Amino acid sequence: MSTVNGGISFWYAQEGTPVPREPLPGDTTADVCVIGGGYTGLWTAYYLKKAVPFLNIIVLEQKFCGYGASGRNGGWLYNGIAGRGRYARAHGHEAAVRLQQAMNDTVTEVVRTASDEGIDADVHQGGVLEVAHTPAQLARLRAFHSVEVAFGEKDRELYGARETAERVRVTGAVGSSWTPHGARIHPVKLVKGLAATVEALGVTIHESTPVTEIRPKHAVTPYGTVRAPYVLRCTEGFTASIKGHKRTWLPMNSSMIVTDPLPQDLWDAIGWAGRETLGDMAHAYVYAQRTADDRIAIGGRGVPYRFGSRTDNDGRTQQATVDALREVLVRFFPRLAGTPVAHAWSGVLGVPRDWCATVTLDRSTGLGWAGGYVGSGVATANLAARTLRDLIQQDSGQGGPTDLTTLPWVNHKVRRWEPEPLRWLGVHALYAAYRTADRREATTHTPTTDRVATLADRVSGRH
Repeated sequence: MSTVNGGISFWYAQEGTPVPREPLPGDTTADVCVIGGGYTGLWTAYYLKKAVPFLNIIVLEQKFCGYGASGRNGGWLYNGIAGRGRYARAHGHEAAVRLQQAMNDTVTEVVRTASDEGIDADVHQGGVLEVAHTPAQLARLRAFHSVEVAFGEKDRELYGARETAERVRVTGAVGSSWTPHGARIHPVKLVKGLAATVEALGVTIHESTPVTEIRPKHAVTPYGTVRAPYVLRCTEGFTASIKGHKRTWLPMNSSMIVTDPLPQDLWDAIGWAGRETLGDMAHAYVYAQRTADDRIAIGGRGVPYRFGSRTDNDGRTQQATVDALREVLVRFFPRLAGTPVAHAWSGVLGVPRDWCATVTLDRSTGLGWAGGYVGSGVATANLAARTLRDLIQQDSGQGGPTDLTTLPWVNHKVRRWEPEPLRWLGVHALYAAYRTADRREATTHTPTTDRVATLADRVSGRH
């Protein structure tokens, strides 16, 4: 059977691509204009409308809600946040501990809110299991586990090979670390349910409406301009398409494949009864889930970046990337060698120059933004949205500082990415280095991280 390639994502193949809502009919005004109909924009509209029901909120989306990363991701609702180590160095360990606790709580918040709003997103709280295959990965795993515990994750567990196999029988796994702060979701079911929920609350969503320029109190589109005291940019990997933002966040490409549903005898051999989300400690890491209909969806980096910060249209993926992901799948689970790949797709995520997620409100202009999640956006978008709500309430005199507005990622400043061709050369060299390091660690069995990866981390600003 041939593999479906593109078509946005497998999640949309299951749910069906929606008919876009009406575009912006012309110039108009609002109290808050949210740009981007993904998780960040929709959660922000949700929490603002819940807090202040009389607000006139307009969401502008260039295609349809969930067209970007929110409809293409791996379905990992988990407590990771990009940049925590840097925030610890800049603001102190305790500030970073508060940020981590907020992320732990965010997983619970998303699950609870989806349930309260009647959004069935195939949620299963099985936690996150991250495995190691080589001596170097095992050393990184142990160090990673210790750091997570130091940042307050007292309920995290460290496993050896036998205990890992009792959860998921990943071939060659020599150890793992598990946290309960994670859940598997169906990305599109969540984003579609969230869009319907905010509309029911009275938020106006205009789709097929690309924003070409953002100015204080103005969001400019081909169909008219929205004027609002607060204009919030929630565009993540598609930020580069807005005037003046070509180098703000780099649109990093990530790709996925999903198998046909697996029969019970294969699941008996694999295990995975807890339906944990599954990752590894490779430098070019992978992420996977057992879907509600018993497929395996697995993703990782393919072509990491397109020249000039270009993004794809329909998620079509190079065959070499599909083959590489299939190779990883079979390496993890050799019994799947004959299992067809049903669907392959790609999408972009937002990467700041210092690899730090941020949420900001400029009180002098009313412009706000959140993103740069570096692949951890399913949960982080919710925390960002609640923080934007609190920042706007504080700015408008409806509230004061809160626990969220004082977190260290708020109003963090980051420099822009280098111009082309340096940007393209740097990113491709970076991921070539990581792949080289993974190969060398697998063949030499050294217990230390390959120096190529260490150098790549230092040059990129990743750590």
